[in-house]
Amino acid sequence: MMHARAVRTAAACWALLAGLCASLPSAATDSHLVYPLSTFSIDSRYDYDWTVLRTALEKSRARFGSFDMRPASASMSPQRISQELAQPAGRINIFVRATDAELERLFLPIRIPVDKGLLGYRVFLVRHEDLPRFAAVRGVKDLRGLRAGLGKDWADVAILRAAGIEVVEGSTYDGLFSMLEAKRFDFFSRAADEAGREFAERGASHPQLALEPTLLLHYPLPRYFFVRRDAEGELLAKRIEAGLETMIRDGSLDALFQRYKGKIIERGGLHRRRVIELRNPSLSPQTPLGRAELWYKPLSDK
Repeated sequence: MMHARAVRTAAACWALLAGLCASLPSAATDSHLVYPLSTFSIDSRYDYDWTVLRTALEKSRARFGSFDMRPASASMSPQRISQELAQPAGRINIFVRATDAELERLFLPIRIPVDKGLLGYRVFLVRHEDLPRFAAVRGVKDLRGLRAGLGKDWADVAILRAAGIEVVEGSTYDGLFSMLEAKRFDFFSRAADEAGREFAERGASHPQLALEPTLLLHYPLPRYFFVRRDAEGELLAKRIEAGLETMIRDGSLDALFQRYKGKIIERGGLHRRRVIELRNPSLSPQTPLGRAELWYKPLSDK
């Protein structure tokens, strides 16, 4: 009799415990993110991106559980970053990059532009002696007489070449500044928020460089977070997308954008520049161009 009662009591306790556990976030839903570390000592390009990612994870905590986020233990080249994410046991499980068709085939994109499409608004680092040449540029035809410098396999390479602009590819980001000074090409095409910061960071070590003040090249080029195409990646993508959508609704993505990029954009005087439009022939039809709230428009936004 006592034994049967003890069994029933134990069973009731286990049932209650199981119910409590079921109501808590499962450990399997907790997110562990390892992102790549840049290979360059002077490189603040990704500070904003990882802040956005951390905020998106915080915004989705109630639904998806706890998370931890840390950089990889060693720095990696862009090629190595892709290789690591392609491996099931790779040292990273997320990166952020300008999209193209091949990246979207290999990896799972979260199709919300992290920088609101700012990467597609380009200003130029040039040699100071060449400023008059660029002041005379009025359209794509004039740019075809100049050589652009870009990193090897960057998404922009195909865009500029499709427009008939000669592109010289550099093997490293750091080396492109020296290649410009050495006249290997005529302009280093940079995002509107990158050029001013890079000029401030590297002007002393590259005294021939100048920030070109008259031109604004534009093409649609979203930067996405990418994860593996596996079960873990699908869960991470779902969580990050949910967090980003919350940030769009509550204004925190715009707030971070202004905090990190607003002053640099303002100093660049984008609204005063001559705009040259190019098409992006490799843009996916799934690009959310119809969602105006996702995109920065420097010619109309304040």
